Amino acid sequence: MKISKLTLLALMFAMMLSIFVANLANIIDYSQALEPVAGLERRYEDRPREYEIGNSYDRLMWFVQITDIHISIFRDPLRITELKEFCDVTVGAIKPQVVLASGDLTDAKTLDKMGSRQFVEEWVHYKKVLDDSRVTEKTTWLDVRGNHDNFNVYDEKSKENYFANYSIQGAKHPRSYMHQVRRGSELYSFVAMDACLKPGPKRPFNFVGALDEQELAMLRGLMNESRKSQADHVVWFGHYPTSCIVAPYKGGARAFIGFYEENIAYLCGHFHTLGGSVPNMYSLQKAGFLELELADWKDNRMYRLGVIDHGQFSFVDIDHRDWPVALVTNPKNAQFVMPRKEKLQSIIDSTHIRVLAFSIADIKSVRVKINNGDWIECDHVEGPLYVTNWNTSDYKTGIHDIHLKVVDDEGREKTITQPFSLDGSRLAFRILPRILLMYDIGCIFQMFFLILFVMVILPLCILRICHHTLQSVCGMKGRPKSRVKLFNWWLRSHWILATVDRLFFPLVLYAVYLLFGPWIIGEIIDNHTGVVFAWGTYVGKAFLPGSFTYAYGFFQLLSFHLPLTIMVAHRVNKRLQNIENPETKSTKFYCKLWEHVPFIFLILLQLSMIYFFWLAYGTIAAILCPLRTWSMLLAFYLWYQVYKMPRECLRSAAKVWCKHGCFEEKSRRISRND
Repeated sequence: MKISKLTLLALMFAMMLSIFVANLANIIDYSQALEPVAGLERRYEDRPREYEIGNSYDRLMWFVQITDIHISIFRDPLRITELKEFCDVTVGAIKPQVVLASGDLTDAKTLDKMGSRQFVEEWVHYKKVLDDSRVTEKTTWLDVRGNHDNFNVYDEKSKENYFANYSIQGAKHPRSYMHQVRRGSELYSFVAMDACLKPGPKRPFNFVGALDEQELAMLRGLMNESRKSQADHVVWFGHYPTSCIVAPYKGGARAFIGFYEENIAYLCGHFHTLGGSVPNMYSLQKAGFLELELADWKDNRMYRLGVIDHGQFSFVDIDHRDWPVALVTNPKNAQFVMPRKEKLQSIIDSTHIRVLAFSIADIKSVRVKINNGDWIECDHVEGPLYVTNWNTSDYKTGIHDIHLKVVDDEGREKTITQPFSLDGSRLAFRILPRILLMYDIGCIFQMFFLILFVMVILPLCILRICHHTLQSVCGMKGRPKSRVKLFNWWLRSHWILATVDRLFFPLVLYAVYLLFGPWIIGEIIDNHTGVVFAWGTYVGKAFLPGSFTYAYGFFQLLSFHLPLTIMVAHRVNKRLQNIENPETKSTKFYCKLWEHVPFIFLILLQLSMIYFFWLAYGTIAAILCPLRTWSMLLAFYLWYQVYKMPRECLRSAAKVWCKHGCFEEKSRRISRND
């Protein structure tokens, strides 16, 4: 049976796609995290620990997380005033043991939103809010840096490192640190992981974080200290998701966190829920701990309540000013169970449903019901804890729903529904959050860049080889054909382009240059010259591994190089067509102008990119920028050559795509008319 070339290409594409999907599915598969670790693989035989869950107020601890505050002197002053309200009212009502402020405390962006540097006024606002609200008298405020807090900061001793002077923890802990809380009979450790780049460049090359050997050694020391103190539970927090952290550790940052069995969760921010398009960005990592990205304070005014109740970790993300706040801690939400960290038998053997309820007014009533049962009033134990008896034998199999209704004295009401299971049944996490939190973002950027790089140069190289093969073997008597008109147009135009040396080599060599050569030379940090490559950035004696640079290169190839190649191929095809079939009438001026409109649009787009780049890194970087500025010069050169190069440059292509002798005859006729 004869198989067409198009069918063969489709089969190859399907095979490559299936390999990619299988690889992706394997990476984001967390099924192994649902199985308890075998005894020989466990370092601690008493983990996960079994608890007697009743109506005790012991072994209960709660905390709050806030992230991506982005205090700015140019935009949205309500971020500041509402942050003060959060510190005054919310923290005062919830009374958490600690507040985790997980980075991007300030915005550090200029008025035009393109430049970036540290503004001391923003840090003064941050410090003033915390001081005026006396939040440190109500709780322990644990802040850590984000990438915005590290824009244009060369090192911790730099005068631009205002985190050291205006944050709560910065003076004592310039980078990663640990804080411990004893609540009742249990000890809890909170590990702040600072993955900010050293040094910290201006935006946009500061999107991905990194842990070097020194920082990993610091984190190991913190965990050893936590183990020596016999901490019962450890919560990690930081700004970057683990998918956004480069680390010299097999499996990356998430494998490093997962190595320690007592680590139950990693709480982060940074992604801003992708502008609201991916809310509830949660996932269970393969090592068995939860990774939970929190929506930002900047635009969404969100914060998180986290609870560890008798070894069970629960949480809820809350809108600012949304009262009452309520959370069922037993039975735990079926989606977030961690078999490697928590004992399901503790819930099965429990005697009470446990609820935490908070409000800015006194709680009037707390009621629960399971499935379609009757509402049951909960008894107040102490603080925010409310309980009621239950019989777990009624819910042995499947997933059930527990409904909670909380009313305060001012009539505010909160109703929530939470699934639970006593047989290990669970709800799956959504696919997109799993990809964003379990995949390596740097690998995604690199993969897309390399795929597009191959798409840009490989077809031209193959067509050039085919042309020379056809020339030497077939004597130029064959002409490639297809039933698809669009493919015929693409094949003819790019084939012709591939035969013209003065067009082919600049396009291909420039793309290859982007893979190896420097993109930018300039002040990546004020008073510090850096050189940016696709695979990394050199600033002084420091090297920052490439990651987001690949995303930048992908955008350059997609928005400029690929359309430029298509435009040049189209115009050189038209040039040969005009030689084949010369127009008898002169072309009108507006028609000639219309030919240049796509190219003009492309140049204007590139000029805007150069302008934005100038705002970000300055004049020298904009001039010494092969990625942006020099590519525009290349475009002008290629466009000029398409119209002005000698007709002889098309002779080789004409032997394939023109009738025999047509090119010579028409060229002589056009020459006489000229």
